[in-house]
Amino acid sequence: MRLLHTSDWHLGRSFHREDLLGAQAGFVDFLVETVAQEQVDAVLVAGDVYDRALPSVDAVTLFDDALRRLAGTGAPVVLISGNHDSAGRLGFGSGLMDHAGIHLRTDPGAAHRRVLLPDGAGEVAVYALPYLEPDAVRGELGCHERSHAAVTAAAMRRVRTDLSSRPGARSVVLSHAFVTGGQPSESERDISVGGVASVPLATFDGVDYAALGHLHGPQRLSDTVRYSGSPLAYSFSEDHHRKAVLLVDLDDRPGRPPTVESLPTPVPRPLARLTGTLDDLLTGARWAGHTGHYLQITLTDPVRPREPMQRLRARFPHVLVLGFAPVGARSEAERSYAERVRGRTDQQIATDFVGHVRGEVEPAETTLLGEALEQVRRAEATV
Repeated sequence: MRLLHTSDWHLGRSFHREDLLGAQAGFVDFLVETVAQEQVDAVLVAGDVYDRALPSVDAVTLFDDALRRLAGTGAPVVLISGNHDSAGRLGFGSGLMDHAGIHLRTDPGAAHRRVLLPDGAGEVAVYALPYLEPDAVRGELGCHERSHAAVTAAAMRRVRTDLSSRPGARSVVLSHAFVTGGQPSESERDISVGGVASVPLATFDGVDYAALGHLHGPQRLSDTVRYSGSPLAYSFSEDHHRKAVLLVDLDDRPGRPPTVESLPTPVPRPLARLTGTLDDLLTGARWAGHTGHYLQITLTDPVRPREPMQRLRARFPHVLVLGFAPVGARSEAERSYAERVRGRTDQQIATDFVGHVRGEVEPAETTLLGEALEQVRRAEATV
Protein backbone atom coordinates (compact mmCIF):
# COMPACT_ATOMS: atom_id res chain seq x y z
CA MET A 1 0.00 0.00 0.00
CA ARG A 2 1.25 3.44 -0.94
CA LEU A 3 0.61 6.31 1.48
CA LEU A 4 1.38 10.01 1.21
CA HIS A 5 2.36 11.64 4.53
CA THR A 6 2.06 15.40 4.99
CA SER A 7 1.40 17.77 7.89
CA ASP A 8 1.51 21.33 9.22
CA TRP A 9 -0.11 23.15 6.34
CA HIS A 10 -0.91 26.15 8.58
CA LEU A 11 -3.40 27.51 6.07
CA GLY A 12 -3.86 31.25 6.54
CA ARG A 13 -0.40 31.88 7.98
CA SER A 14 1.71 34.76 6.72
CA PHE A 15 5.49 35.07 6.62
CA HIS A 16 6.64 38.33 8.21
CA ARG A 17 3.44 39.95 6.87
CA GLU A 18 3.85 38.41 3.42
CA ASP A 19 0.63 36.67 2.36
CA LEU A 20 1.26 32.96 1.73
CA LEU A 21 -2.22 31.89 0.67
CA GLY A 22 -1.20 31.78 -3.00
CA ALA A 23 1.82 29.62 -2.16
CA GLN A 24 -0.39 27.36 -0.05
CA ALA A 25 -2.82 27.01 -2.94
CA GLY A 26 0.16 26.05 -5.10
CA PHE A 27 1.00 23.32 -2.59
CA VAL A 28 -2.56 21.99 -2.78
CA ASP A 29 -2.21 21.81 -6.59
CA PHE A 30 1.06 19.90 -6.17
CA LEU A 31 -0.49 17.55 -3.60
CA VAL A 32 -3.48 16.62 -5.74
CA GLU A 33 -1.27 16.10 -8.81
CA THR A 34 1.13 13.92 -6.80
CA VAL A 35 -1.67 11.72 -5.44
CA ALA A 36 -2.84 11.06 -9.00
CA GLN A 37 0.58 10.67 -10.64
CA GLU A 38 2.07 8.44 -7.92
CA GLN A 39 -1.09 6.32 -7.61
CA VAL A 40 -1.34 7.01 -3.90
CA ASP A 41 -3.73 4.71 -2.01
CA ALA A 42 -4.34 7.05 0.96
CA VAL A 43 -3.30 10.51 2.17
CA LEU A 44 -2.26 11.09 5.80
CA VAL A 45 -2.41 14.66 7.18
CA ALA A 46 -0.82 14.80 10.64
CA GLY A 47 -2.37 17.98 12.04
CA ASP A 48 -2.14 21.78 12.01
CA VAL A 49 -4.30 22.18 8.94
CA TYR A 50 -4.97 25.77 9.96
CA ASP A 51 -2.68 28.27 11.63
CA ARG A 52 -5.19 29.32 14.25
CA ALA A 53 -8.33 28.11 15.96
CA LEU A 54 -10.46 30.70 14.14
CA PRO A 55 -9.15 30.55 10.56
CA SER A 56 -9.91 33.17 7.94
CA VAL A 57 -12.64 32.59 5.37
CA ASP A 58 -9.99 32.32 2.63
CA ALA A 59 -8.15 29.60 4.58
CA VAL A 60 -11.37 27.62 5.09
CA THR A 61 -12.20 27.95 1.40
CA LEU A 62 -8.78 26.63 0.42
CA PHE A 63 -9.12 23.67 2.78
CA ASP A 64 -12.56 22.89 1.40
CA ASP A 65 -11.10 22.96 -2.12
CA ALA A 66 -8.25 20.67 -1.07
CA LEU A 67 -10.62 18.06 0.43
CA ARG A 68 -12.97 18.18 -2.56
CA ARG A 69 -10.13 17.66 -5.03
CA LEU A 70 -8.45 14.93 -2.96
CA ALA A 71 -11.77 13.10 -2.69
CA GLY A 72 -11.99 13.36 -6.48
CA THR A 73 -8.78 11.33 -6.85
CA GLY A 74 -10.43 8.37 -5.12
CA ALA A 75 -7.71 8.18 -2.44
CA PRO A 76 -9.05 8.18 1.15
CA VAL A 77 -7.78 10.97 3.39
CA VAL A 78 -7.09 10.47 7.12
CA LEU A 79 -6.60 13.76 8.92
CA ILE A 80 -6.08 14.79 12.56
CA SER A 81 -6.27 18.11 14.39
CA GLY A 82 -3.05 19.73 15.64
CA ASN A 83 -2.31 22.16 18.44
CA HIS A 84 -3.09 25.15 16.18
CA ASP A 85 -6.48 23.77 15.13
CA SER A 86 -9.79 23.99 16.94
CA ALA A 87 -10.66 20.31 17.22
CA GLY A 88 -14.40 21.04 17.48
CA ARG A 89 -14.49 23.27 14.42
CA LEU A 90 -12.18 21.14 12.29
CA GLY A 91 -14.17 18.01 13.14
CA PHE A 92 -17.53 19.46 12.11
CA GLY A 93 -19.32 17.14 9.71
CA SER A 94 -16.78 14.35 10.14
CA GLY A 95 -19.50 11.68 10.29
CA LEU A 96 -20.84 12.73 6.93
CA MET A 97 -17.37 13.09 5.40
CA ASP A 98 -16.50 9.48 6.29
CA HIS A 99 -18.84 8.38 3.52
CA ALA A 100 -16.83 10.45 1.03
CA GLY A 101 -13.54 8.88 2.13
CA ILE A 102 -12.46 11.92 4.19
CA HIS A 103 -11.77 10.68 7.71
CA LEU A 104 -11.42 13.61 10.11
CA ARG A 105 -10.29 12.53 13.57
CA THR A 106 -10.38 15.22 16.24
CA ASP A 107 -11.82 13.34 19.25
CA PRO A 108 -9.03 12.24 21.64
CA GLY A 109 -11.23 9.53 23.12
CA ALA A 110 -11.67 7.83 19.74
CA ALA A 111 -8.02 6.97 19.07
CA HIS A 112 -8.94 3.28 18.82
CA ARG A 113 -11.54 4.04 16.11
CA ARG A 114 -9.54 2.69 13.22
CA VAL A 115 -9.86 3.46 9.53
CA LEU A 116 -9.46 0.21 7.58
CA LEU A 117 -7.77 0.45 4.19
CA PRO A 118 -7.86 -2.83 2.22
CA ASP A 119 -5.41 -3.83 -0.49
CA GLY A 120 -4.27 -7.02 -2.19
CA ALA A 121 -2.10 -8.00 0.78
CA GLY A 122 -4.85 -7.68 3.38
CA GLU A 123 -5.83 -4.62 5.34
CA VAL A 124 -4.10 -1.65 6.92
CA ALA A 125 -5.52 -0.32 10.20
CA VAL A 126 -4.96 3.44 10.47
CA TYR A 127 -5.24 4.98 13.94
CA ALA A 128 -5.46 8.76 14.11
CA LEU A 129 -4.38 10.45 17.36
CA PRO A 130 -5.22 14.17 17.33
CA TYR A 131 -3.16 16.62 19.36
CA LEU A 132 -3.55 15.61 23.00
CA GLU A 133 -3.46 18.53 25.46
CA PRO A 134 -2.74 16.69 28.74
CA ASP A 135 -5.02 18.63 31.08
CA ALA A 136 -7.89 18.55 28.58
CA VAL A 137 -7.81 14.83 27.75
CA ARG A 138 -6.22 12.87 30.60
CA GLY A 139 -9.57 12.28 32.32
CA GLU A 140 -11.12 10.97 29.14
CA LEU A 141 -8.12 8.70 28.55
CA GLY A 142 -8.05 7.46 32.16
CA CYS A 143 -4.58 8.89 32.67
CA HIS A 144 -3.51 10.23 36.08
CA GLU A 145 -0.10 11.60 35.11
CA ARG A 146 -0.04 15.13 33.68
CA SER A 147 2.28 14.98 30.67
CA HIS A 148 2.31 14.56 26.91
CA ALA A 149 4.16 11.27 27.31
CA ALA A 150 1.48 9.87 29.60
CA VAL A 151 -1.57 10.79 27.51
CA THR A 152 0.05 9.64 24.26
CA ALA A 153 1.01 6.33 25.90
CA ALA A 154 -2.58 5.93 27.13
CA ALA A 155 -3.92 6.52 23.63
CA MET A 156 -1.43 4.05 22.20
CA ARG A 157 -2.54 1.39 24.71
CA ARG A 158 -6.03 1.70 23.25
CA VAL A 159 -4.56 1.39 19.77
CA ARG A 160 -2.66 -1.78 20.66
CA THR A 161 -5.71 -3.31 22.33
CA ASP A 162 -7.76 -2.81 19.20
CA LEU A 163 -4.92 -3.94 16.93
CA SER A 164 -4.59 -7.19 18.88
CA SER A 165 -8.06 -8.14 17.63
CA ARG A 166 -6.85 -7.93 14.02
CA PRO A 167 -4.00 -10.45 13.68
CA GLY A 168 -2.00 -10.04 10.50
CA ALA A 169 -3.12 -6.46 9.89
CA ARG A 170 -0.52 -3.82 9.15
CA SER A 171 -0.80 -0.69 11.26
CA VAL A 172 -0.27 3.05 10.81
CA VAL A 173 -0.57 5.74 13.50
CA LEU A 174 -0.93 9.49 12.99
CA SER A 175 0.16 11.69 15.88
CA HIS A 176 0.73 15.39 16.44
CA ALA A 177 3.41 15.64 19.12
CA PHE A 178 6.99 16.57 19.97
CA VAL A 179 8.76 13.20 19.95
CA THR A 180 12.15 12.83 21.64
CA GLY A 181 14.96 13.22 19.14
CA GLY A 182 13.11 15.66 16.90
CA GLN A 183 14.75 18.97 16.00
CA PRO A 184 12.48 22.02 16.37
CA SER A 185 12.61 25.32 14.51
CA GLU A 186 11.47 28.79 15.57
CA SER A 187 8.01 28.56 14.00
CA GLU A 188 6.43 25.84 16.16
CA ARG A 189 4.31 26.86 19.12
CA ASP A 190 5.57 25.72 22.54
CA ILE A 191 3.40 22.83 23.82
CA SER A 192 5.30 22.05 27.04
CA VAL A 193 3.40 21.23 30.20
CA GLY A 194 5.28 21.81 33.42
CA GLY A 195 8.41 22.29 31.32
CA VAL A 196 8.03 18.87 29.66
CA ALA A 197 6.88 18.57 26.04
CA SER A 198 8.41 15.42 24.58
CA VAL A 199 7.02 11.95 23.97
CA PRO A 200 9.49 9.02 24.01
CA LEU A 201 10.16 7.47 20.61
CA ALA A 202 9.42 4.01 22.05
CA THR A 203 5.77 5.06 22.50
CA PHE A 204 5.26 4.15 18.83
CA ASP A 205 6.99 0.76 18.96
CA GLY A 206 5.15 -2.06 17.24
CA VAL A 207 3.39 -0.15 14.45
CA ASP A 208 4.45 -0.38 10.83
CA TYR A 209 4.57 3.40 10.36
CA ALA A 210 4.04 6.46 12.57
CA ALA A 211 3.22 9.62 10.59
CA LEU A 212 4.11 12.56 12.82
CA GLY A 213 3.19 16.22 12.71
CA HIS A 214 4.18 19.33 14.71
CA LEU A 215 7.87 19.82 13.88
CA HIS A 216 8.39 21.72 10.63
CA GLY A 217 11.56 20.04 9.40
CA PRO A 218 11.36 16.65 7.61
CA GLN A 219 12.98 14.15 9.98
CA ARG A 220 13.60 10.43 10.27
CA LEU A 221 13.54 9.32 13.92
CA SER A 222 13.64 5.60 13.09
CA ASP A 223 12.85 3.26 10.22
CA THR A 224 9.16 3.52 11.08
CA VAL A 225 8.75 6.96 12.71
CA ARG A 226 9.04 10.17 10.69
CA TYR A 227 8.03 13.80 10.50
CA SER A 228 7.04 14.99 7.04
CA GLY A 229 7.54 18.62 8.08
CA SER A 230 5.61 21.62 6.81
CA PRO A 231 5.25 22.07 3.04
CA LEU A 232 6.37 25.71 3.27
CA ALA A 233 8.90 27.54 5.43
CA TYR A 234 7.37 29.62 8.22
CA SER A 235 10.53 31.08 9.81
CA PHE A 236 14.05 31.96 8.70
CA SER A 237 15.34 29.19 10.96
CA GLU A 238 14.00 26.84 8.26
CA ASP A 239 16.26 28.22 5.52
CA HIS A 240 18.16 24.90 5.45
CA HIS A 241 15.06 22.69 5.30
CA ARG A 242 14.25 20.78 2.15
CA LYS A 243 10.47 20.88 2.31
CA ALA A 244 8.75 17.71 1.17
CA VAL A 245 5.94 15.22 1.43
CA LEU A 246 6.75 11.58 2.11
CA LEU A 247 5.74 8.72 -0.16
CA VAL A 248 5.47 5.64 2.07
CA ASP A 249 5.25 2.15 0.59
CA LEU A 250 4.21 -0.34 3.26
CA ASP A 251 5.60 -3.86 3.00
CA ASP A 252 2.99 -6.54 2.33
CA ARG A 253 3.96 -8.23 5.61
CA PRO A 254 3.49 -6.59 9.02
CA GLY A 255 6.61 -5.88 11.07
CA ARG A 256 8.82 -4.93 8.13
CA PRO A 257 9.91 -1.28 7.71
CA PRO A 258 8.36 0.66 4.84
CA THR A 259 10.17 2.21 1.92
CA VAL A 260 10.03 6.01 2.19
CA GLU A 261 10.74 8.51 -0.57
CA SER A 262 10.91 12.27 -0.06
CA LEU A 263 9.18 14.33 -2.75
CA PRO A 264 10.20 18.03 -2.70
CA THR A 265 7.34 20.51 -2.51
CA PRO A 266 7.27 23.69 -4.64
CA VAL A 267 9.38 26.57 -3.28
CA PRO A 268 7.57 29.84 -4.08
CA ARG A 269 10.54 31.92 -2.97
CA PRO A 270 13.75 30.63 -1.30
CA LEU A 271 14.97 31.97 2.05
CA ALA A 272 18.39 33.19 3.09
CA ARG A 273 20.07 34.90 6.04
CA LEU A 274 22.83 37.32 5.04
CA THR A 275 25.37 39.07 7.25
CA GLY A 276 27.77 41.86 6.29
CA THR A 277 28.30 45.58 6.03
CA LEU A 278 25.82 47.65 4.07
CA ASP A 279 28.36 48.56 1.37
CA ASP A 280 29.41 44.93 0.94
CA LEU A 281 25.79 43.78 0.63
CA LEU A 282 24.96 46.50 -1.88
CA THR A 283 27.99 45.94 -4.13
CA GLY A 284 29.39 42.47 -3.45
CA ALA A 285 29.11 40.06 -6.38
CA ARG A 286 28.73 37.09 -4.04
CA TRP A 287 25.24 38.27 -3.04
CA ALA A 288 23.93 38.54 -6.61
CA GLY A 289 22.15 35.18 -6.44
CA HIS A 290 19.96 36.30 -3.53
CA THR A 291 18.06 39.12 -5.20
CA GLY A 292 14.91 36.98 -5.53
CA HIS A 293 15.01 35.49 -2.00
CA TYR A 294 13.08 36.35 1.10
CA LEU A 295 15.90 37.74 3.24
CA GLN A 296 16.82 38.25 6.86
CA ILE A 297 19.80 40.61 6.86
CA THR A 298 22.11 41.43 9.73
CA LEU A 299 24.31 44.51 9.26
CA THR A 300 27.73 44.53 10.92
CA ASP A 301 28.62 48.20 10.33
CA PRO A 302 30.26 49.74 13.46
CA VAL A 303 27.84 52.69 13.13
CA ARG A 304 24.23 52.15 12.14
CA PRO A 305 23.79 53.37 8.52
CA ARG A 306 21.09 55.80 7.47
CA GLU A 307 17.94 54.41 5.81
CA PRO A 308 19.38 50.89 5.50
CA MET A 309 16.13 49.11 4.61
CA GLN A 310 15.33 51.48 1.75
CA ARG A 311 18.83 51.14 0.34
CA LEU A 312 18.90 47.34 0.69
CA ARG A 313 15.55 46.93 -1.03
CA ALA A 314 16.93 48.69 -4.10
CA ARG A 315 18.99 45.53 -4.64
CA PHE A 316 17.02 42.99 -2.62
CA PRO A 317 13.28 43.72 -3.03
CA HIS A 318 12.25 40.99 -0.59
CA VAL A 319 14.14 41.92 2.57
CA LEU A 320 11.72 41.12 5.39
CA VAL A 321 13.84 41.30 8.54
CA LEU A 322 16.70 43.68 9.29
CA GLY A 323 18.97 43.45 12.33
CA PHE A 324 22.18 45.04 13.56
CA ALA A 325 25.26 43.34 15.02
CA PRO A 326 28.12 45.88 15.02
CA VAL A 327 31.58 44.34 14.77
CA GLY A 328 33.00 43.74 18.24
CA ALA A 329 31.47 42.69 21.51
CA ARG A 330 27.97 43.91 22.29
CA SER A 331 26.31 44.40 25.61
CA GLU A 332 22.98 42.75 26.38
CA ALA A 333 21.28 46.11 25.91
CA GLU A 334 22.60 46.36 22.34
CA ARG A 335 21.08 43.06 21.27
CA SER A 336 17.62 43.13 19.69
CA TYR A 337 14.67 41.80 21.62
CA ALA A 338 14.24 39.00 19.05
CA GLU A 339 17.86 37.93 19.61
CA ARG A 340 17.48 37.94 23.39
CA VAL A 341 14.38 35.74 23.43
CA ARG A 342 15.33 33.39 20.58
CA GLY A 343 15.17 29.77 21.72
CA ARG A 344 13.48 30.57 25.06
CA THR A 345 10.09 29.22 26.13
CA ASP A 346 7.08 31.40 26.91
CA GLN A 347 7.54 30.70 30.61
CA GLN A 348 11.21 31.67 30.55
CA ILE A 349 10.38 34.94 28.77
CA ALA A 350 7.62 35.78 31.27
CA THR A 351 9.85 34.93 34.24
CA ASP A 352 12.70 37.04 32.87
CA PHE A 353 10.32 39.97 32.42
CA VAL A 354 9.14 39.80 36.03
CA GLY A 355 12.74 39.56 37.19
CA HIS A 356 13.73 42.55 35.08
CA VAL A 357 10.89 44.70 36.45
CA ARG A 358 10.95 43.66 40.08
CA GLY A 359 14.11 41.73 40.86
CA GLU A 360 14.44 38.12 41.98
CA VAL A 361 11.53 35.81 41.12
CA GLU A 362 10.37 33.42 43.84
CA PRO A 363 9.91 29.70 42.91
CA ALA A 364 6.20 29.95 43.74
CA GLU A 365 5.87 32.83 41.28
CA THR A 366 7.60 30.83 38.57
CA THR A 367 5.10 28.01 39.18
CA LEU A 368 2.20 30.47 39.06
CA LEU A 369 3.40 31.88 35.73
CA GLY A 370 3.66 28.36 34.31
CA GLU A 371 0.14 27.51 35.44
CA ALA A 372 -1.21 30.72 33.89
CA LEU A 373 0.41 29.95 30.54
CA GLU A 374 -0.94 26.41 30.60
CA GLN A 375 -4.44 27.75 31.32
CA VAL A 376 -4.11 29.84 28.15
CA ARG A 377 -2.99 26.79 26.15
CA ARG A 378 -5.90 24.74 27.47
CA ALA A 379 -8.34 27.51 26.58
CA GLU A 380 -6.92 27.63 23.03
CA ALA A 381 -7.20 23.84 22.74
CA THR A 382 -10.94 23.95 23.52
CA VAL A 383 -11.84 26.93 21.34
